[in-house]
Amino acid sequence: MSGYFVLKQSGTQYMFNLKAGNHETVLTSERYTTKQSAQGGIASVQQHAAHEERFKKSTAKDGSMYFTLTASNGESLGRSEMYPSAAARDKGIAAVKTAAVNAPTKEG
Repeated sequence: MSGYFVLKQSGTQYMFNLKAGNHETVLTSERYTTKQSAQGGIASVQQHAAHEERFKKSTAKDGSMYFTLTASNGESLGRSEMYPSAAARDKGIAAVKTAAVNAPTKEG
């Protein structure tokens, strides 16, 4: 099974999660003020996920690893969960690259 986006409303804002084929969340978006903006964010993830240079690998204060996916203008499109190692984080990046391509959007 391939990946998919789950678009949902939270109060007056919208956000989305990218789910891998195993239904695990691999990317969580920023908050958007409109549904249309969130849909644009999904399109931007689909466009930028194929480019390795769009992924910023980071380490949290507790030593956990994570990544952010950025647009070409430098704005954050989404952030991963925390991973226990760089290898696990890199697998998460690979999952985003695979899941985002042509992923359908479900409303949640």
